[in-house]
Amino acid sequence: MLGIYLNDHLAGSTAGVERARYLTRASRGTAIASAMGQIATEIAQDRDMLLELMRRLDVPARQYKILAGWAVEKAGRLKANGRIVRRSPLSTLIELEVLRVGVQGKVAVWQTLRRLSESEDRLDPGLIDDLLDRAHRQLRTLEELHLRQVTETFRTPGRSRTGARG
Repeated sequence: MLGIYLNDHLAGSTAGVERARYLTRASRGTAIASAMGQIATEIAQDRDMLLELMRRLDVPARQYKILAGWAVEKAGRLKANGRIVRRSPLSTLIELEVLRVGVQGKVAVWQTLRRLSESEDRLDPGLIDDLLDRAHRQLRTLEELHLRQVTETFRTPGRSRTGARG
């Protein structure tokens, strides 16, 4: 059961790395670019650490799950965003939401491994606590970026806060 669970999270992590890197490239020249670059780097490091913890636990990484995570992320880019040629602010908003969900999933796997570390000598509780702290920090940053992007995406000249013309 643990192997299935960790491989499912590995698939999600693979998708998260790809999505974070994509959003980082797409946000060049914007206010979120610097923060996204840091988060993308950390998400990739976290995926590497998940693989390392799987090795320590003798859980083989299933290549088909890794490929599935990669493919799902690529397919997720095909959504309609209201624009044909240029990138829509709605794309950035939705991608930030997807990343928030992914980081929440990462928090869950770290919490699970932290609990298992109480009876599993191959898991270092201090390391997992550090991973949890970093994931919570990533989540706070993504939430801040999301709130800024909400304002950017739905800012309409000549409208009041309620959306009525004024």
